[in-house]
Amino acid sequence: MKKKGKSLSIFIVIIAAILFFAFAGFKGFVLGGWEFKSFDKVITRGLDLQGGVSVLMEIQKDNVTPEELESTKEHLSLRVNKLGVAETVVATEGTNRVRVDVPGKSDSKEIVEDLSKSGNLVFKGPDGQEILSGSDVKKATAQANTEKGGYEIGLEFNDEGQKKFADATAKYIGQKISIYLDDEMIQEATVQTQINDGKAAITGNQTLEQCKATAGLINSGALPVPVKEVSVTNVGAELGATAFPNAMKSGAIGISLVFLLLLILYRYEGLIACITLTLYTILSLLTFIEVGVTLTLPGIAAFLLTIGMAVDAHILVYERTKEELKRGHSIKSAVKKGAEHALSSIIDSNMTTMLCALILYFIGSGSVKGFAITLMVGIIISLFTALIVNKLLVSLAVECGLLNKYSHFGVVKKEAEKHV
Repeated sequence: MKKKGKSLSIFIVIIAAILFFAFAGFKGFVLGGWEFKSFDKVITRGLDLQGGVSVLMEIQKDNVTPEELESTKEHLSLRVNKLGVAETVVATEGTNRVRVDVPGKSDSKEIVEDLSKSGNLVFKGPDGQEILSGSDVKKATAQANTEKGGYEIGLEFNDEGQKKFADATAKYIGQKISIYLDDEMIQEATVQTQINDGKAAITGNQTLEQCKATAGLINSGALPVPVKEVSVTNVGAELGATAFPNAMKSGAIGISLVFLLLLILYRYEGLIACITLTLYTILSLLTFIEVGVTLTLPGIAAFLLTIGMAVDAHILVYERTKEELKRGHSIKSAVKKGAEHALSSIIDSNMTTMLCALILYFIGSGSVKGFAITLMVGIIISLFTALIVNKLLVSLAVECGLLNKYSHFGVVKKEAEKHV
């Protein structure tokens, strides 16, 4: 009796927690002046869901190196962020193109003109006086700081820049020199001593990725590459505003029908599956928010597809359980054997889908990559909820006596007696 009571308590706590987070995620609430925002307020939406401008820029140069492509991307990212638009997405496509998605904007001409301008990189002293220009920089690299640990940005100047920098570091010892790209400060550092050899390092609490990004911006300013738009797509705000609610409505109808089917076929066990799938939905949306996934219509399609994969995993387990019950096994034994026998089929089907998603991610571009990322995230979470959470909930329900009849699994006892 003590074991049953403990299992029942754990079962109730888990169910209550899932239902609470479901309510909080989809409705939101305010408690003591602190607001828990609903998913639709915090999740990042793509252009097709809120409207905006998508511009594909192409580098006008043969044999573009990966470094030049990345530098151009960082350069355009900094430039477009000056527009003050949140959720801007800048990504490389192919070997010489960069796509810039600017949500909530309608003036594509202004955006294209802003993106097409060549960069203007300058070094300024604390008095605002220009010390060097981008043409004085030979190269900038992200490198490890061998003395203090961590990472730093290494700078190397050409002959003319070497002399200018030596004079500036002598003048501004103990003061800061700032680096500006298009009047936007991207880095600043305090001069420790005069530097005469034309090589300097910008240290500080920076990650390797931050150092790479800044070095890319400095290189793009020092060696600007011409870019030209090859396609401009405008998505109207009205279309985007209509698309999102319609997508949510169709998704809700589809999920509701799936839940209804589970309840009809598997009864109480199907009810547990509905609760598990609710948890899957919550975890997926939370992951999208934390990772910064931009949700698009293809992404919503991928999300609904992964719900189908999650349902498939539950059905495989439940059908195996029903087979074991029909063979005359006890409920506890049938639940255990059903999960074990379905495991290989579940892993095989999900790994095949994961492989397809990986291929789409590395070969595809734009919305195809978004589809692939959403699909991969969904597969991983669906395996967790189906193989771990659902198995735990069903086991607890069996131990506490909530699942103690064949009919609770959608099996008629007479069918089981025929196989004994």
